[in-house]
Amino acid sequence: MNVVNCFARRIVSVVALAVMILAGWPQVGHAQPAGIEPQAEKLLRRMSDYLAGRQQFTLKAESSLEAVLASGQKLQYDSPATLMVSRPNKLRAHRKGDLHNQEFFYDGKSLTLYNPRENLYATTAAPATLDETLDFAREKLDIIAPAAELLYKNAAEKMLKEASSGFVVGQSIIGSVKCTHLAFRGAEVDWQIWIEDGSRPLPRKFMITSKQVSGAPQFTVLIRHWDVASKLTDQEFNLAPPKGAKKIEFLPLPGETAKPK
Repeated sequence: MNVVNCFARRIVSVVALAVMILAGWPQVGHAQPAGIEPQAEKLLRRMSDYLAGRQQFTLKAESSLEAVLASGQKLQYDSPATLMVSRPNKLRAHRKGDLHNQEFFYDGKSLTLYNPRENLYATTAAPATLDETLDFAREKLDIIAPAAELLYKNAAEKMLKEASSGFVVGQSIIGSVKCTHLAFRGAEVDWQIWIEDGSRPLPRKFMITSKQVSGAPQFTVLIRHWDVASKLTDQEFNLAPPKGAKKIEFLPLPGETAKPK
C-alpha cells in the first residue's frame, strides 16, 4: 500500500464515526492540470534525493490531525514531535500531544514503543533497514512514526506512485523560510508539500487531505527545525526502561502477526 494512502487509512480510523456532507472548498486561482508537471516532479525528487543522502539528521515538528463530528464541526488535535535518524537502520521519535504521548525506538534489530504516561513499553524484532521497518510498523502494528512518509530513501517514488496530477503552486514562506509549494492529487488523497528553496531542499510542511471521509479531514506536519549535520551515537536509539516500567506485548492488526517479514 502506498505510504501516503496509509495515512489516509489512519485518518479514516480516527474519524470513523464522523458523518458529514462536504459543502465544497472555495476555488482559488489555479486550474487543475492534467498529469504531473515536470517541474513539480523534479522538485519533489530533488528533495527526496537530498534527504536520502543525509546519513544523520534530527528535526522538530508539529503535526495536526482533524476529526469531523457528526454535526459537521471539525476538531483539531496537535502533537509536537522530535525525530532522530541515522541511516541505514536507526530511528528515534517522540510525539507528545493531545492524542499521543509515545517514544519510538529502532536500533537496527528491534522496535520499541514506550508510553511515558502509563510507564509501559513493548518490544519486537524488526527488519534490518529503516525502510523495511517503517513498512513493518505500519502494516503489522498500525504504528506510524512522525513524518514517516518523508524518511524513505525512495520517498518521491512512493509518493508519486499513485498521484494522478501535480503542479507547482508558487512561492511561499514557512516559518520565515522561503519555499516552493507543490500540490498533488490521487484517488484516495490530495497532498501538498512545501520545499525549502536553495541548496537545502528540505520539506518544511506536508499536508494530506482525505477524500474517503466526509468532511475531507486533513493531516498536517510542520517542520520547524532541521539539523542535517547531527552527531548521533548508537546509544540514543535504545530505550533504557525507566524504574517501574512494565513490559507488555504489541497487539498486531487483525490477521497479522507482530513479527518482521
